This record gives sequence, C-alpha cells and structure tokens, in this order.
Amino acid sequence: MFDMLEHGLPGRLSGYLFAGERTVLVDTGSFRCLPQILAALDTLGARPDDLDYVVLTHAHLDHAGGAGQLAKLAARAMFVAHPRAARHLADPARLIAGTRAVYGELYDALFGQVRPIPADRLLVRNDGDTLDIGDRTLVFYDTPGHARHHICIHDPARRAIFSGDALGVRYVRSFTGQDYEFILPSSSPTDFSPADVRRTVARMAALDAEVVYHAHFGPSPADEALTAMQSEGDAFARVAELAWQPDMTTDEMTAALTRHVNGRLAALGHPELDARHIGDDLWLDAMGLVHYERTRRSRTDPPSDRPSI
Repeated sequence: MFDMLEHGLPGRLSGYLFAGERTVLVDTGSFRCLPQILAALDTLGARPDDLDYVVLTHAHLDHAGGAGQLAKLAARAMFVAHPRAARHLADPARLIAGTRAVYGELYDALFGQVRPIPADRLLVRNDGDTLDIGDRTLVFYDTPGHARHHICIHDPARRAIFSGDALGVRYVRSFTGQDYEFILPSSSPTDFSPADVRRTVARMAALDAEVVYHAHFGPSPADEALTAMQSEGDAFARVAELAWQPDMTTDEMTAALTRHVNGRLAALGHPELDARHIGDDLWLDAMGLVHYERTRRSRTDPPSDRPSI
C-alpha cells in the first residue's frame, strides 16, 4: 500500500501494488497521482513496463482518471475493469462531461486531461470471473451501490477484499486531523442505491474476509467496514427522505447530512466533526442524495393533474 496524495492531501487515496509472479496495481487515481505510482514501483525495483495488470475498481476519475496516461508508460499492462466501466475508459467523453458538471471550474486543476485506454488493452471481468496472477488467483464481483460500474476484488489467499468505494470511505487521522477514525458510505452522484449497498454488503460478508482495503483510505477490519456500511447506507437514505423538500439545494442536504454524521459520532463518544476536514465529501454525498431522492420520488409519486406541456 502507498499514499497517492490525491489533491496533494495525505491519507486521502490509497494505491495497492502486488509484486509477486505478476505485478498488479489497483486503481491509478488522477493523472496527478502518476508520480506516486512511479515512486512506489521504484521502491520495489520495478518500472512501469513491469506492470502486468492495472485493476480499476470503477471509472470515476479519482480512481481511473490517470489510467490512459499510465497506459502509455506501462506498455505491457492490461487494464481490468467492469464491462460498464470499460466503455467509459475506452471513450471517456461522457465521464468527463459528467465530472465537469459536478466540479465546474475546479475540474481542470483536479483531473486535467483524461486520455482513453486503447480497447485492445482493456480486459473485462464480469461477476465471478477470476484472474491468475501466478502466485494467487483474484476473484471479481459486481458490486453496485456506489456506482453501477464497480467491481470489488477478492484475494482469497490473503482473506482480503479490495473494495474501491463499494464498502465506504475510511476517514483516517492523517486526513481529518482528528484523534479517531470512522467509515461512511460514498453517495456521490449519480448511482447511489441503498438497496444495492445492502446486496453488496451481504455478498462481501459471505466471503469471510478478514480485512477490507478501501481506496479512501487504507485497511479496515472486515467486520467494521461491513457493519458500518450495513447501517449507514440505509441511514443516508433516511436522511434524504426526511430532509426532502421540493427544489431542495445541495447545501440544504449537506446541512442535514452533517447533522446526521455528527449525531453518529456523538453516539460513539467522539466530538463533533469540523466540517472543514470532510466538507467537500459531504457536499458531494449530499449532491448524490438529492439526485437519489428526486429520482426515487419521480418513480413513486402519483401523476400530476397539471396538463403536460
């Protein structure tokens, strides 16, 4: 494991590098994380050309935005992805447009130029597929809830799950500045689904893993990660339902979500969280909850009596 220093911040994004009979990297981060990847390889006495596989847990640019540029340096590597993610990685135009819509003028500074991965360098893995990396076999699972194009990687030999964002974000001391750590779901736009979170948690629990390696950030005991996601996935949905009002803004949902998170921390005996530490995350999570609740209500609300335009 190494720190990718996402946005220049420690404790924000983990990179995971297997250096056995095959050399495997899990996630690339954005293009700004490439120096950290090269440094991690150098520490192992390896170069980009030594990479055999790069596994992308999902196509969001904070996880895969630098993959196209790494593909030029790692000429032998195959890039492993969910079938839905592979389409975006080969042609990232829609992914870029969606990310620009969320981040606005910050997009270029955070994500820069996103390059496509050549289609012949993409290796699709469906639910239950495996990958032989010589000294062990990895198993891939379709794990929606955070994103519909998300895979988790099970390493049975290590009794480990590399979970991307599917089993939440671990907020570590080096990132928050607090003297405690905690796990929250990531409900960033636009695929958050509490029902899928429950199904994903149940499937991962059945694997009897001992440790979960989060993308954000580092390892958790599996029981801790699964228990947190089991409760908080539904809790986030309840926050959205109870706080909802027509024309609700992201800022209003952020305030409701912040109250919930501080209430949960207080119940655990922790002080109130300084919103400066994870305020950007809560804002993105709130944006996803607004989208989720608006979409849910549009499917369940009775037809309007107003004439259509």
